[in-house]
Amino acid sequence: MQTPQITSVRSARVTAARKLQKRSARGKERRFLAEGPQAVREAVACVRGGEPVLDELFATPEAAERYAEIVEDARKAGARVHLAVDEVVEGLSDTVTPQGLVGVCRFLDTPYADILAARPKLVAVLAHVRDPGNAGTVLRCADAAGADAVVLTDASVDLYNPKAVRASAGSVFHLPVAVGVPVAEAVAGLRGAGVRVLAADGAGERDLDAELDDGALGGPTAWVFGNEAWGLPEETRALADEVVRVPIHGRAESLNLATAAAVCLYASARAQRPAGGSRFAPTTE
Repeated sequence: MQTPQITSVRSARVTAARKLQKRSARGKERRFLAEGPQAVREAVACVRGGEPVLDELFATPEAAERYAEIVEDARKAGARVHLAVDEVVEGLSDTVTPQGLVGVCRFLDTPYADILAARPKLVAVLAHVRDPGNAGTVLRCADAAGADAVVLTDASVDLYNPKAVRASAGSVFHLPVAVGVPVAEAVAGLRGAGVRVLAADGAGERDLDAELDDGALGGPTAWVFGNEAWGLPEETRALADEVVRVPIHGRAESLNLATAAAVCLYASARAQRPAGGSRFAPTTE
């Protein structure tokens, strides 16, 4: 097992990385932390603007041995790899049981204009989502459903919050994500790009089953999701083309945000999918 290069939590490199646990430092440096083998693996593979996203990797000797392929790939991608004692890496971690790998990554959000210019067909808009775990999980759902982009409005949580990054399970490195967009601007931009905007809300007059039965989900669609505790404000619901509820067929009072988002996004993905294929299956003219 290799000898750690960094043995002090007061090391300049460690101090600089630890500051990224705070939002103000992340915004100033345009860097964030990605923890664990799954997130680091996806960070290594991610390139934005022609540059690798992963700048640095801190690893305990045990983790470097266990995840040798990830560490080697990080080196090949040009990241600076630091072997460090457990105490150092744990100090950079946001979990109760750290897995020994923490990456320092460049911001990777996409300008909203670029997302609109790509003519997206399926978008998730997080309008008032304050919980980082919910935000990361919805991003993961959007990735799994094959969404083209995610938008976090200025009323939502920081995309680079460690809990949000962890809850995305690597999906933060897969999808174009715009951040800090005012909700009215987000809706207007989507409409201008030919996207129908649906607000997901338990009090919606329109039923998701009816949307599917009527064939209304086959076109470009954006789903607007709100805060799990109090849903979407009236002024946000008023911006949408329709307010749609997920029907409750059993006795459950409601669905949590991530579950409702998954149901809505997969309903759109299925409606947009050619018979017998995927959303991305080539069409024959």
